[in-house]
Amino acid sequence: MDIIFRRMTEADINDMADLEAMCFSQPWSRSQIAFELENPKAVYFCAVAGDKTVGFVGMHDILGEGYITNVAVNEQYRRMGIAKKLIDLLCEYGKEHSLEFITLEVRVSNSAAISLYEKAGFKTEGTRKRFYCMPEEDAFIMTKRY
Repeated sequence: MDIIFRRMTEADINDMADLEAMCFSQPWSRSQIAFELENPKAVYFCAVAGDKTVGFVGMHDILGEGYITNVAVNEQYRRMGIAKKLIDLLCEYGKEHSLEFITLEVRVSNSAAISLYEKAGFKTEGTRKRFYCMPEEDAFIMTKRY
């Protein structure tokens, strides 16, 4: 099945809420996701298979800086390059909109995500102690500078 990558629309909200619940210990609610659709500083891209949103990535574009909010891919669609393509779309957006950098936090134990971000040009620039809960864990701050 072909995967289509595009900007988020209202039709994606329910699937995105399901992905949040599947992927995160403290998922965003449907209403929080819907709010992002109305947020002029939010940039969201989705991966769609058929009529199902199977992945998404979000970022806030604030004064020429990009802050990634979340990256999620349905478990059945992992290891297919979807997260890489979504990150690449944000990086392309960053370059096209002259962002100074794009940054994110990632659990220090999430070696697969860390590897993905490193391949996309992100470098570890610091640590946030006890950033995550459920379970409590430090986060690496990873940044791609332009």
